[in-house]
Amino acid sequence: MAAEADESGFGEGGRPGADRSARIAKHYDGHRDRLRERFAEGGAAALADYEMLELVLFRTIPRRDVKPLAKALIARFGTLGEVLNAPVALLQEVAGIGHSTALDLSIVAAVNRRAMRSQIKGREILSSWSAVLDYCTAAMAYETREQFRILFLDKKNGLIADEVQGTGTVDHTPVYPREVVRRALELSATALILVHNHPSGDPTPSRADIEMTKTIIETARPMGIAVHDHVIVGRAGHASLKGLRLI
Repeated sequence: MAAEADESGFGEGGRPGADRSARIAKHYDGHRDRLRERFAEGGAAALADYEMLELVLFRTIPRRDVKPLAKALIARFGTLGEVLNAPVALLQEVAGIGHSTALDLSIVAAVNRRAMRSQIKGREILSSWSAVLDYCTAAMAYETREQFRILFLDKKNGLIADEVQGTGTVDHTPVYPREVVRRALELSATALILVHNHPSGDPTPSRADIEMTKTIIETARPMGIAVHDHVIVGRAGHASLKGLRLI
């Protein structure tokens, strides 16, 4: 209950807390209006990351000066992306962030991922490569454990399905090439894009990454299934095995 009281601006005394909130509101309501006006006129480019975070917090914490809270979140997690993709439990470790606010921040990140996925659904993937990379980065770069994802494509390289095939530890995900091919056959896919993340942040492919990719390519080829690329994403960027000429 204490965390929720912090979020709302109401104290344990009910009306006294409400009166105090009303007095404080006079101080920061003008700031909220000015920040919204700057966004309306100049878009996101006109605001710092912590100010963009303030705009989100305005909605979930309506009766409190959220600038210090936004700055505290950036200081704790490092970047706006790290804040939005942080686990709810870790967000709640920041003073003033209760469960509902932490959940709202996670919802913003989820909506962003869903919107980015919609940009590649039904489109020719290879001609939308930057959108694919943006989506995969948003979906996986901030995960704390390795995930192995497959984009299944039809003969026109349109997206049939986007599936996480496995989740492992901080530095390993078990991948079974025959299972990858079996699933591709089930979906009538003729091409694949493999994607996995490095929770360390460094997307540099390991020897195991390269060998595993080659095994999948060799297993899929006799079935008429091509592997277009294997992309590794991390908070520091991404790496394409094809682009690096490793496959």
